[in-house]
Amino acid sequence: MRHRRLGRKLGVVTKHRKAMLRNMVTDFFRNEKIKSTDTRLKELKRLAEKMITLAKLGTLHARRHAAGIISDKDVLKKLFDEIGGKYKERPGGYTRIVKLGMRRGDNAPLSVLELVESGFEQKGKKKKTKTSKDKQKSVTTGAPETKSRKKEAAEELGLIEQEKKPEEVSAEQVEPSSDPKKEIE
Repeated sequence: MRHRRLGRKLGVVTKHRKAMLRNMVTDFFRNEKIKSTDTRLKELKRLAEKMITLAKLGTLHARRHAAGIISDKDVLKKLFDEIGGKYKERPGGYTRIVKLGMRRGDNAPLSVLELVESGFEQKGKKKKTKTSKDKQKSVTTGAPETKSRKKEAAEELGLIEQEKKPEEVSAEQVEPSSDPKKEIE
């Protein structure tokens, strides 16, 4: 059993596999796209994502680590100057694998590995748009509506009493005190 065994052997010896992946990742960053079999690209994707993460760091130490894998100096410069800066805000997922179909000769599954576009929006910082119901509430009361959804749902179910604003409290609801001396003080 191969429990917790990371990586694929790709049917070649270790030296050949390492050299092949180094050449493929160099070509991938040179052309920003590469076509090969699914299993090779899945291994290449792991290596390419690590290289882009190093490029995002931009330190000398990271550049030397990347230079141990990428053999072409021009490609290394492109990786650290252009590609690393392009994905500075993106937390991961810099590449995608697109399936192409089967190869005609040996029926091997072919795919393309490519860089994704740099358009990335963080999920936690979306702006909330007001619905027409919220706009009507804020127009009638004159104050912005700041209740949470959970609180509104609890009020609708009758689990908690609705909050009353100071303007809504009428003179009838204010009870006069029974002792006139306390009112003077």
